[in-house]
Amino acid sequence: MENEKLWLQLNQFPKKVPLMVVMKAMGMESDQEVIQMVGRDPRYSLLLLPSIEVDQDNFRQKCIYVAVMMRRILDAILNQDAMDDKDYVGNKRLELSGQLISLLFEDLFKSMTTELKNLTDKLLDKPDKAKNIDISKNLVRLGDTISLGLERTLSTGNFEIKRFRMERKGMTQVLQRLSFIGALGHMTRVSPQFEKSRKVSGPRALQPSQWGMLCPCDTPEGESCGLVKNLALMTHVTTDEEEAPLISLCYYLGVEDTGRLSAEELHTPDSFLVIFNGLILGKHRRPQRFAAAIRKLRRAGKIGEFVSVYVNDKQQCVYLASDGGRVCRPLVIADKGISRIKQHHMKELMDGVRTFDDFLRDGLLEYLDVNEENNALIALYEGDATPETTHIEIEPFTILGVIAGLIPYPHHNQSPRNTYQCAMGKQAMGNIAFNQLRRMDSLLYLLVYPQRPLLTTKTIELVGYDKLGAGQNATVAVMSYSGYDIEDAIVMNKASLDRGFGRCIVMKKYSAIIQKHSNRTSDRILRPNRAADTAGRMQILDNDGIAAPGEILRPNDIYINKESPIDTRTPITGSAANLPDSAYRSNAQSFKGHGGEVVDRVVLCPDKDNNMCIKFLIRHTRRPELGDKFSSRHGQKGVCGTIVPQEDFPFSEKGICPDLIMNPHGFPSRMTVGKMIELLGGKAGVSCGRFHYGSAFGERSGHADKVETISETLVSKGFNYSGKDFIYSGITGCPLQAYIFMGPIYYQKLKHMVLDKMHARGSGPRVMLTRQPTEGRARNGGLRVGEMERDCLIAYGASMLIYERLMLSSDPFEVQVCTACGLLGYYNHKLKTGICSSCKNGDKISTMKLPYACKLMIQELQSMNIVPRLKLADA
Repeated sequence: MENEKLWLQLNQFPKKVPLMVVMKAMGMESDQEVIQMVGRDPRYSLLLLPSIEVDQDNFRQKCIYVAVMMRRILDAILNQDAMDDKDYVGNKRLELSGQLISLLFEDLFKSMTTELKNLTDKLLDKPDKAKNIDISKNLVRLGDTISLGLERTLSTGNFEIKRFRMERKGMTQVLQRLSFIGALGHMTRVSPQFEKSRKVSGPRALQPSQWGMLCPCDTPEGESCGLVKNLALMTHVTTDEEEAPLISLCYYLGVEDTGRLSAEELHTPDSFLVIFNGLILGKHRRPQRFAAAIRKLRRAGKIGEFVSVYVNDKQQCVYLASDGGRVCRPLVIADKGISRIKQHHMKELMDGVRTFDDFLRDGLLEYLDVNEENNALIALYEGDATPETTHIEIEPFTILGVIAGLIPYPHHNQSPRNTYQCAMGKQAMGNIAFNQLRRMDSLLYLLVYPQRPLLTTKTIELVGYDKLGAGQNATVAVMSYSGYDIEDAIVMNKASLDRGFGRCIVMKKYSAIIQKHSNRTSDRILRPNRAADTAGRMQILDNDGIAAPGEILRPNDIYINKESPIDTRTPITGSAANLPDSAYRSNAQSFKGHGGEVVDRVVLCPDKDNNMCIKFLIRHTRRPELGDKFSSRHGQKGVCGTIVPQEDFPFSEKGICPDLIMNPHGFPSRMTVGKMIELLGGKAGVSCGRFHYGSAFGERSGHADKVETISETLVSKGFNYSGKDFIYSGITGCPLQAYIFMGPIYYQKLKHMVLDKMHARGSGPRVMLTRQPTEGRARNGGLRVGEMERDCLIAYGASMLIYERLMLSSDPFEVQVCTACGLLGYYNHKLKTGICSSCKNGDKISTMKLPYACKLMIQELQSMNIVPRLKLADA
């Protein structure tokens, strides 16, 4: 809408067109007919007056569509509540991989057929038309078009389909298998098309319509917060269904075709428009009866189980949807508040006679999408149902996703803590799959002794996390100890580490390729020359020149003794095997690691170009050390602050010594009450020998143990009801002056280890262009004194320190400067004097020190015809 006029903007039109012109062009003869079609309301006609301009096949269907669109716009102008919400989940569609690949395939296939047609036309245009034409040769030539196109798109992630005006980047992601739960969470991720850089709160906010469809906790921190979401536990994403049978069914159920209706009848108050996948089918005089009939057919299995029907009283429309990409979830059907699922159904399910699909087929469950949920009254539990209730939730914890489902008692935590845990659960080390020891991943973190959590949840059992855990149950004492536990640092027991607590294996893959060159030469692997190897760098090699499995690597050890031909261009005469040794240069690959790693496995295989590829799997076992990162399942992360021998550790009356000591200041401001209940539940579980449960919102349905029952168990086993113990100091042997809260909590070791991060350097490599030290740990780079550090040093007045850091230790350079013209000169080694290139003499040359980057900038400015001149004064 612009200047009180309504305009229509379409892809096909270069600029926007007045709406009334469009209506007239589609066969509306008079303005009165347009007004009738939109609806006889004096307020509508007043709003339309500025748009009416007098100015002539059957466009009636389109006309009705545009009229309904106009009516919606006018409603929105008159009443702000009628505006559609872009962020409402019912208005969104998820694109699945199948839809995207089919678009891509369609584009590639059409491109191939067009190309084939052009090639065939060229053949037919030749003068000797009588000659046989073999079209299959062209097909063979074009055969790889589709494969290469699919391969290129999947490897780069750039979907550029001009035919469908689609240009998107980063559409493919490599599944990260750093942990089992991380891979599972990655598969349920929903990525937006919204730019992450825009700072808007609307799309990031938690939508009420997300309930049960998208997880409220699992979203990343930072710029993509609230945009990247994850599916909830029981969400299903629909795929396209055939439309024609459903359309004919609608007409059979009493929908009046729009072609038979006059414009006046379109908006009569006693009948509703029927819209199917955005297509106006017609009108129905009894919308509720029509919706009930569709639902009955769906429950009987006569139409697809994911077809949704939704009556919108405000817009006087019935919406039918069978398109793909809608999120929906299963609910138990209730008749007048009484659940259709009875006890005998559940017994059949337990006995394995009945499956989930049988419940669906028998009309006991049904899938509802977000829009249809608006027509339903859903009870949380069977006991809450009233006669008006239409559906009952299967289980409240299914509103959370896979990763948030690992947290015990999440409903007792402050909400950001659950979000932090969702991010950290993906970084926890553990098992990744049952075949993890037979895989060749480029990087693999494994825990040596993973355990299943003592305090578990229903989600953990459903997704199989109890079989492939990523953590260990540690006995934690909540107390202050030694001052090395400030700011979330953890004090660890040395004896626990000796027993294998937090011990992990890091597997890394190194590979070497025996390259074949165009002149029939190829790389070769040589037998190690043991006599010449005085440094012992080849001692781990077998006689075939490849590292032997089981050997321990040291830094700079050679793990493959490879040689490459010097000349790879000039064609050779005779066999490549007869080349002399002088035609090869050494290309041995040496190991750059910490030392102590072991060659786990060596695999020989061909790559896609049929070159031999040799892969080495290097194994490194690490025990926790100072600075390694740990976290519980409640977003309480901390690093190891100190490791204390067990004899100095506090111990309880029963002689139990904790594995970790956690500072009590981690609780008050963070309000992670779930962690306290986990400690109580774990302690009760250990003492009575059964796994306790802590599923979200599970106290009422029996999926979470209540604190009262846990306390009763503790008291019956001789513990304090609050989980506190009488503790003796390990140093003095005297009892401590307070009771200490102590018990088992499931702790995760995260992949951030100090060994991979620690970095310092004295002198080292420099960048060729600026002659400054390189950047980054991988390139053995320097530690940068940045803009802010420089500001601090200026504020202190430490000028010589700045001079040393920014020049002497970085890129000092001696230049010859002409004091007459202020330009840079050069040093003539023959005449042993400096000469100015501009003045052509060396009379007034001064030598000074300058950062090399400054000299480079002066020369680059000169190349742009900007001449900086240095004015020198005597120091």
